[in-house]
Amino acid sequence: MSDKDSRLSRAGVSGFNKPKKTPSHPTKSHVVVAKVGDKIKTIRFGEQGASTAGKAKAGEGDKMKAKRKSFKARHAKNIAKGKMSAAYWANKTKW
Repeated sequence: MSDKDSRLSRAGVSGFNKPKKTPSHPTKSHVVVAKVGDKIKTIRFGEQGASTAGKAKAGEGDKMKAKRKSFKARHAKNIAKGKMSAAYWANKTKW
């Protein structure tokens, strides 16, 4: 049990499968301690400072719609791998 707790505190997240922004990290924008069954993995994902599409907004421009669609198509195989992949969390959190 202490091993699990140390991973959570080291990543600075409140619990398993709860992504958090990491503004001080040099390259990655978010971190999550993913847990599926008894497997646990710390995943850093997202480009620091990237202007991603975020959640769909009313009146969203065509350029952002295309950007979101391209990301999802480009990473579809990795997103499908589930909670243990960085692409899954980037898709869920940033796109």
